[in-house]
Amino acid sequence: MSITFCRFGQQFVSVESDDTGHVTKTETKRQGKPVLPYSSMFIFAPNNGIRRFCHFVVNLRYFDLFIMIVICASSIALATEDPVAENSTRNKILEHFDYAFTGVFTVEMVLKIIDLGVVFHPGAYCRDPWNILDAIVVLCALVAFTMNRNAVRLGKPGTSASAKNLNTIKSLRVLRVLRPLKTINRVPKLKAVFDCVVSSLRNVFNILIVFCLFQFIFAVIAVQLLQGKFFYCNDASKLSKEECQGQFFEYNEQGVPTVVWRQWNSQGFNYDNVYYAMLTLFTVTTGEGWPTVLKNSMDATYVNQGPIEDYRQEMAIFYVTFFIVFPFFFVNIFVALIIITFQKQGENELFNLELDKNQKRCVDFAINAHPLCRYMPKDRRSWKYRVWRLVVSTPFEYYIMVMIALNTLILMMKYHRQERKTSMATTIDTAQQNYHNYCNTLIFLNSAFTVMFSFECVLKIMAFGPKNYFRDRWNIFDFITVIGSITDVLVSELQQSAFLSLGFLRLFRAARLIKLLRQGYTIRILLWTFIQSVKALPYVCLLIAMLFFIYCIIGMQVFGNIKNDPMTQMNIHNNFQTFASGLLLLFRCATGENWQEVMLDCDAGRECEGAGESCGSKMTYLYFVTFIFLCSFLMLNLFVAVIMDNFDYLTRDSSILGPHHLDEYVRVWAEYDPTARGKVHHTDMYEMLRNMEPPVGFGKKCPYRLAYRKLIRMNMPVDENGMVHFTTTLFALIRESLGIKIGPTEVMDQRDNELRYCLCRLWPVQAKRMLNILVPPDSELTYYKMTVGKIYAGLLMLENHRLEKQPQCKDQSPDRRKLSSADTSPQSEKSADLLARFFGGVVHASHRSPRTSETEDDLNNVPRWRSPLKVISPSR
Repeated sequence: MSITFCRFGQQFVSVESDDTGHVTKTETKRQGKPVLPYSSMFIFAPNNGIRRFCHFVVNLRYFDLFIMIVICASSIALATEDPVAENSTRNKILEHFDYAFTGVFTVEMVLKIIDLGVVFHPGAYCRDPWNILDAIVVLCALVAFTMNRNAVRLGKPGTSASAKNLNTIKSLRVLRVLRPLKTINRVPKLKAVFDCVVSSLRNVFNILIVFCLFQFIFAVIAVQLLQGKFFYCNDASKLSKEECQGQFFEYNEQGVPTVVWRQWNSQGFNYDNVYYAMLTLFTVTTGEGWPTVLKNSMDATYVNQGPIEDYRQEMAIFYVTFFIVFPFFFVNIFVALIIITFQKQGENELFNLELDKNQKRCVDFAINAHPLCRYMPKDRRSWKYRVWRLVVSTPFEYYIMVMIALNTLILMMKYHRQERKTSMATTIDTAQQNYHNYCNTLIFLNSAFTVMFSFECVLKIMAFGPKNYFRDRWNIFDFITVIGSITDVLVSELQQSAFLSLGFLRLFRAARLIKLLRQGYTIRILLWTFIQSVKALPYVCLLIAMLFFIYCIIGMQVFGNIKNDPMTQMNIHNNFQTFASGLLLLFRCATGENWQEVMLDCDAGRECEGAGESCGSKMTYLYFVTFIFLCSFLMLNLFVAVIMDNFDYLTRDSSILGPHHLDEYVRVWAEYDPTARGKVHHTDMYEMLRNMEPPVGFGKKCPYRLAYRKLIRMNMPVDENGMVHFTTTLFALIRESLGIKIGPTEVMDQRDNELRYCLCRLWPVQAKRMLNILVPPDSELTYYKMTVGKIYAGLLMLENHRLEKQPQCKDQSPDRRKLSSADTSPQSEKSADLLARFFGGVVHASHRSPRTSETEDDLNNVPRWRSPLKVISPSR
């Protein structure tokens, strides 16, 4: 008896085997982390009671959950603050909550420092970057509280010292926005996505340097050509700085004149120095506002001179060249490298487990797959069976599809008729009558289609019964669509006024078109891949949402008190005065819609909403540039990376088994197991695999000898009734097709243990209940147990034995040779009966004779999991 322990994180996999190497028991246990064998802060020894208590608290199962709840509550408090009325009652209440949150995080930091130590030994608190981030946030919050208390107790409002302290306190309090980042280290899958993003940035760092270098070169050229030439006078009639003096009349939309002082202004984006030049070129790289910059460059004249239209048309060459080098070349290279490195980082996580992503996805499909239930009435003479046979028939399905297509055409024929002015009243009345009749016809046809689809729904409920009908998701979708369509027809007929508007119910008419997606093998694969892409996006969306949250809170703290001006981009619709409006503004900037104007309107010197001299900040350029870079160039491209990762089968060899193929296995299995028991007879399993085309099944054209070899390698256990399990067969099919942990017979026990370890590591929860189903223990594959490999190896040997007994003449014609090989002699039938009795009645002797000869040595040379018939003694 031997026990092997494999550790990954806090999970321990114990594999228990007997003296022969056969695995008898596999368990997955959670073990606590031991105390570090170093002195903490030179005070607390490893066996110190205080340190052991801190270690116990920090490693409690619900400690991280409690911290996560506090982080979420703290984030909600940050989002509900009022940036305009700083002394409001709401902010004072939230300030007391902030004291409590900071106290919790301080206690957490102290407990971890006592448990792990500070920095002087491996595993210490400050050796982890996430702990350093926590400490910075906590210390800045404590310093801000201390300075705030001193300012309230000693400071005098209105003084320069008070204003300076207030700005410092605001800067420190802004760091509270980093608290949500603490959740990344506590959610493994979110941390995996974050690590992939960081690794992507690290790998594209060199191309980023080249990007900045080339942009610096273009910025220097632009400064040499256009420095000081982007100035203009607010009075368009004055073209020089000397003339731009005094006052002039400015007329508003109503034609009322007002007196305005002339000012010599500069364009928001200019090339007066390298800093502004690189900022201007970055906005051009994003494709926003570049026509305005191009026009200003072409209209530029000389220093202290106003613009003249198309004075320098040759400047267009500069921007064309810049667009070719940057938006068309460098940006796409940068995005492509991020996507590629993001995908490779996911593959590197599986490298130590010797699995690729395709194998992992196929195994994941097998773990989560369940047999489908295909209901069929038992009494074939009943009316229920006749109705069932009608609704499941192919002509009925085609009829419904045609009706859906016709219903879609009817929906497309509706239009809005606009009245045209004409002098002939008779013509107007005739046109109105024709339009009215046309609309009534469409309404009648739509009602007829609704009745037809309702009748289909009733027939299916009668055929399947309510319980079995609602087991199918497509039936649920059909039922909801029918109910919505009926409600739409009733409301349209009974509604006499516009008091109740239920126009959204008409969406159910067009929703029927979605039913066409389940028709066709290729469309089903695309739909399945789309669903898998959506399932893979939550943690990417969560990371992007965290980025939006952080930048929104910073925007509220820094730009929240800017006064709304309808003449600027910071108005009643676009501002940072509330969390919701801030998110909408950032979402607009992420799409690239005029984000550069929002950046300029958040610059320092803006008018304040409340009390204050000026609002805005010079950090607006850093704020918006980093947001656009991280969001538009990095985060949003993660969607592309995930989608490309799920659609990689389009560029892969179609003969390689993938998870998009396996849905066909579930569908065909339901034909042989309509009640979804999860088991079929091994002969039905053989027929099922022959009916499925490669790469899932064997295909009808597959030689039976090759099919037998595959079944020998699969070697699933067979129960006393000759049945095989759904999940075991699917996993064995995947393992044989993709070559997962397969080798010679003498190393298969080791390969099975390795595969069990991989399953326990990648799917720790599912492995506890499904490990023996996926990888049957050796107790199910011993010489005393029947397996598929033994059955079909015996059948293959039987066919070889029969061929050897048949006389083969070299001078036989091909037709006679084929005929003789196809004959079934009584001797072969007798051998089949003997083999059936030898296998306990499990094997049936009704198999076709082989068409080609093969020796028994060919079977021994076949690579397989384990020899299914080795050392079987006659006594057994």
